[in-house]
Amino acid sequence: MARGIGLFLLVLATTLTLGPGLGQTKDLVLRVLLKEVPLGQEVRLLLPTGEVRVRGTGEGVWAEGRVQPAWDLPGPYFALDGRSYRGGVRLFSQGGKLWVVNLVLLEDYLLGVLPAEMPEGFPLEALKAQAVVARTFAVNRLNPKAPYDLCATELCQVYLGLAAETARHKEAVAATWGQVLSYSGQAISALYHADSGGMTAGSEEVFQKPLPYLRPRPDPYARGPKSEWRLVLAPEAAAKALKALGRTPKGQEPPEVLERSPSGRVWRLRVMGVEVQGPEAQRLVRLMGLPSALVEFKGWQAEGRGAGHGVGLSQWGAKGMVEAGFGYREVLGHYFPGTFLSDLLLGKAQGAWAGWP
Repeated sequence: MARGIGLFLLVLATTLTLGPGLGQTKDLVLRVLLKEVPLGQEVRLLLPTGEVRVRGTGEGVWAEGRVQPAWDLPGPYFALDGRSYRGGVRLFSQGGKLWVVNLVLLEDYLLGVLPAEMPEGFPLEALKAQAVVARTFAVNRLNPKAPYDLCATELCQVYLGLAAETARHKEAVAATWGQVLSYSGQAISALYHADSGGMTAGSEEVFQKPLPYLRPRPDPYARGPKSEWRLVLAPEAAAKALKALGRTPKGQEPPEVLERSPSGRVWRLRVMGVEVQGPEAQRLVRLMGLPSALVEFKGWQAEGRGAGHGVGLSQWGAKGMVEAGFGYREVLGHYFPGTFLSDLLLGKAQGAWAGWP
């Protein structure tokens, strides 16, 4: 990771008062999509003041006997479908659906993300690295023109809300408060996965766009439950995966790797008489139910390494690095070369934080 004082990102913050979390009075407010339901379907929210029932209509949102274009219900917390969340909630109808969006401070949002994305038993320095990456991922997804910034599922980052919080995850978030990874003055696309299988992937291998800080790198410390695996692939699973990509099987041949990416992952693959290449080949591997595209085939038997797309931070690799004596800054420097560790200035002037010792 580049040494010297990090580039500083200034975010104009929105004020929102919350209960006892990590967010301060002035902090960045995220809009996290929790649920979308068809118009007319009732949604029940439990607020500190009691239960509120709402439903979307063609004219807006019905609640408390009135219809408005949108409703903002204040926090400091609420419950939806038996799960509690910090912050407030915004309700609006759009595209034939009622949208339920959590308005939550960035630091408090992370308290509900970390428990879902990294086990509590991982070393604290690994949890701190995950906190920085998750924070950066969220900041990178800010989009004032969109109806929300993030979703609460694995399509974005898994967000489990207030009930999932733990003291250990909270410690990791507090210890890295406001820290993000930046490149050329912008928050980076901070991707991560479970286990690289010993070699991370370049961003273009999976997401088409090459990024200078997401390059293939040896990852010798990655040692997890799926660092090595063997699976028998069913022809029916391969046929279903091909159809999901809009391809029609033309035979019964088992998978054959015709070309590999710079990180050793499948880049060109032929299966059941159909050939696919590039990111589509890696998507096909995942659709077939295999943990990673770092795989070899012996007939219908797959032998591979790692779990996930392989781009960016390897969570099991981070754990291994910390256990070998590295700190979270060194972990981040390994997986995101050329980036800066910067302060996200949340609604107030702060002194320079010299990112590296």
